[in-house]
Amino acid sequence: MPKKFTENADEKTDDNKTFILVGSDEKSDDEFRVFGIVGDINEEKSSEAIYSLMHFHRTREIEQLSDPADVNSEIIKTVRPIQFILSTHGGSAEEMFGIYDVMRNVKKDCDIITRGLGKVMSAGVLLLAAGTKGQREIGRNCRVMIHSAVGGYAGSLHNLENEMEEVRYIQEQYIKALVDETNMTTRQLKN
Repeated sequence: MPKKFTENADEKTDDNKTFILVGSDEKSDDEFRVFGIVGDINEEKSSEAIYSLMHFHRTREIEQLSDPADVNSEIIKTVRPIQFILSTHGGSAEEMFGIYDVMRNVKKDCDIITRGLGKVMSAGVLLLAAGTKGQREIGRNCRVMIHSAVGGYAGSLHNLENEMEEVRYIQEQYIKALVDETNMTTRQLKN
């Protein structure tokens, strides 16, 4: 990844992937600790989100002189937050819980700023809520929606019963996690 940004959008290529970077020369890429999920939450986007969280968590601390003009001044450590942008109709509950578990571990010692843009629905709602309290934002026109877990199955009665049990379990875990991350009650979320 480039070390400097330019005043205008600057196209960079690396291994046949194109990145559009916008910023100023005064900011280093350390200040752009941003990743996001736009679109369905699936295995590919989940792995990208998890690896981004783990990388940003591992590189969270920087050391700086308290007085940059004095090389003998005290060295201070700063923990830099992570920004997570969401715009999704939702997706896989299993992938959502994978990202959520990593977020819970990361935010023990590194703030996660979550920002909802456009729409944050279904599985995206828990990820938005999982940001550090006081650091969660949604755009003025962002739509937020939760719903019951959805499943569609065919097969033997035994298999259908197992699938129903799994859907109920996922629903209960989702509600419990939202209760843990918000000021809402189970009753409010189920109604």
